[in-house]
Amino acid sequence: MAKLGVNVDHIATIRQARGGTEPDPVSAAAIAELAGADGITVHLREDRRHIQDRDVMILKGTVKTQLNLEMAATDEMVAIAMKVIPDYVTLVPEKRQELTTEGGLDVAKNIQHLTKQIELLQSAGIMVSLFVDPDLEQLKASAQVKADCVEIHTGSYCEAKGREQTAELAKIEDAIKAGRKLGLCVNAGHGLNYQNIRPVLALGGVEEYNIGHSIISRAVLVGLDRAVREMADLVHGS
Repeated sequence: MAKLGVNVDHIATIRQARGGTEPDPVSAAAIAELAGADGITVHLREDRRHIQDRDVMILKGTVKTQLNLEMAATDEMVAIAMKVIPDYVTLVPEKRQELTTEGGLDVAKNIQHLTKQIELLQSAGIMVSLFVDPDLEQLKASAQVKADCVEIHTGSYCEAKGREQTAELAKIEDAIKAGRKLGLCVNAGHGLNYQNIRPVLALGGVEEYNIGHSIISRAVLVGLDRAVREMADLVHGS
């Protein structure tokens, strides 16, 4: 059965809009777990635009399932991760001007750097996942740097229409098969919602789906508990 990781970054986005203390992503994480989430994901960005260091530290002590820390592969972030010791980290590319992560990590062009950072994280007992596009070269490079997992970037599929979307779905399917053949556990995420996730679920082979924006968007209208339960039912029923 596939797992659902719920990203609570946008709860923090709302909080930071007013610079106050509400809503608290720590409270949101607890509700998400009670509603069926198998894990909690947060992205501690270098510019701290939403999730703060305080959030990560508290979540480490309160999350009952598993804590996935998304972060850039920088010395600062690796040091933070080795202090917090989340269940696993997902290394992602990061640009200051982007609204959200725009694409996968270029593992193939950063073999030496990523190998060093992954070794450090794994030496602390932290599993490492790499956020990559559904591209064979990047998957092979991910295995080369000895990552434990990859998270397939599904954004291009989610943004495409018609035949283009069918082609993007085929790339995801090939990437899932290739990742598993290379000995990597395969996760997926970015842009997935209650409709477009269904064809991806039908492919099988994905261990965990990390979803945030669509769940939090629906939660604004129907409540977080219901929004998480509805997505969990889809993922767990796959």
